[in-house]
Amino acid sequence: MMRARITQDIKDSMKSGNKARLSTLRLITAAIKDREIGVGGAAPAEVGDADVVTILQKMVKQRRESIATYEGAGRNDLADQEKAEVAILEEYLPQQMDEAATKAAIGALIAELGAAGPKDMGRVMGALKERFSGQMDFGKASGLVKELLK
Repeated sequence: MMRARITQDIKDSMKSGNKARLSTLRLITAAIKDREIGVGGAAPAEVGDADVVTILQKMVKQRRESIATYEGAGRNDLADQEKAEVAILEEYLPQQMDEAATKAAIGALIAELGAAGPKDMGRVMGALKERFSGQMDFGKASGLVKELLK
C-alpha cells in the first residue's frame, strides 16, 4: 500500500517537475529495493508496510545526523537540503505521539505489565516497540520509562 503511494507520488512529481521531491522519492524506492534484495545474497524478501516505515525512520535519522554535522560546519545550504528531504520522508511516516501521549502510553503499559523497577525496563521497552512501532521516538521513550520505573 505504501509502495503504491510512493510510486504514484513519483509519477506525480515527474509530471509536475518537482525535482527535489522526485529525487527523495527515488531514494526511498532504492532503499526498499536494497532491502528486498537482501544482505549477503539472501533470497529476495517481500517488503511490507512495517518494513517501509523502518526504512523511512532510518533515513530520517541519517538525515538528522547529517543536518547537525552540516550546521556545525557552517554548511547551511546542505543542512537545508537535508531538512527538505526529512520533511518529504516524514509525510510517509505514521503521526508521532507527542510527549504527553507518550508518557500516558508508557504509564498505562507499566501498570498493565505490573512493572515495578529498573529490572523491568527491557520488558516494557519490548512491549512499547511491539505496540507503538513508528509512532514514538524510542530514544526519548527509553528515558521516560527509566524515569517512571525508579
